[in-house]
Amino acid sequence: MQKRRLVAILIAFLLTVAVTAMWSAATLERDGDPDANMIEDSGSPTGEVDENGEVVKKKGGNKVARIFAAPFKALGRLFKGKESKFQRMSESDAAKFESVGVAKVDDDRYPDARRPSTSGSAKQHLESGREFLQEGRLNEAITELSTAASLDPRLGEAHNLLGVAYAQKGLQDRAKQSYERAVKVEPEDAQTLNNLGFSLYQNGNYRAAIDRLKRAAKLAPRDERILNNLGLALCRIGKFDEAYKTFARAGGELTGNLNIARMLERFGREEEAIKYYEGARRIDPHSSIALRRLADLYQRIGMTQESENARAALAAISAESNVALSGK
Repeated sequence: MQKRRLVAILIAFLLTVAVTAMWSAATLERDGDPDANMIEDSGSPTGEVDENGEVVKKKGGNKVARIFAAPFKALGRLFKGKESKFQRMSESDAAKFESVGVAKVDDDRYPDARRPSTSGSAKQHLESGREFLQEGRLNEAITELSTAASLDPRLGEAHNLLGVAYAQKGLQDRAKQSYERAVKVEPEDAQTLNNLGFSLYQNGNYRAAIDRLKRAAKLAPRDERILNNLGLALCRIGKFDEAYKTFARAGGELTGNLNIARMLERFGREEEAIKYYEGARRIDPHSSIALRRLADLYQRIGMTQESENARAALAAISAESNVALSGK
């Protein structure tokens, strides 16, 4: 009897750890800037892009796999010491990596795999680096692009792509340095300015980020990603009215209101957030996002009747939707 009780307690403990770890993996392990992720969820593109216009993402692996692996990681942390903790690549590691010469390594498992070369022109190394970057082989890409930039410091594209590679590795300081070199070579390239601006934003240098992003927006006035990055940076220095105009230019007035409301809510400015959610509701009375947030925020600040009105409107929309579906 005692043995069964101990087994039951152990199983309950393991299930609790597993559920907690899975929740953590699903909610806390998302890569990238939290504010940028939040407005991207509403369909507003943000961040850096490579030379093909592809979004720069950090290497984060498969999220579903991370969720299922989380319970085992959590259990491992209970029994392992600090010495077994995985160490991610640091800035100093990158400096050592760049200073080491390239050596040829034969791997029989991948006989056709391309490896970084040690000779050739700057443009040849640039093209090799671009291909490695597209394949997701970031270490090789960094080697080739660093070589290209060293052979021809005026090759702005090499510096920009090197910044992209560093950003994907999560080395933001090095990414920023590479983008700065690229902008010096190509000061009128909108996407390079955008990459530098977003990198500065991620490093907390908001005013410098705004300067670069405004320059990028003048060069590409209809680029949604640039405008959204600029809106994020403006929010960080408290210029919400200007940020709203920028978000609205990027995605329309409804999106502009929702994005600003989300940002204000994140900063704890709930009454101001309500104004923008109400603005979104006036534009689209059927906006379930606006109504849901209004119901919660009104309840939070003690305006019970307004909260109930928002919930009633939300329920009416849901009922109309069910009727429409049942009629088909």
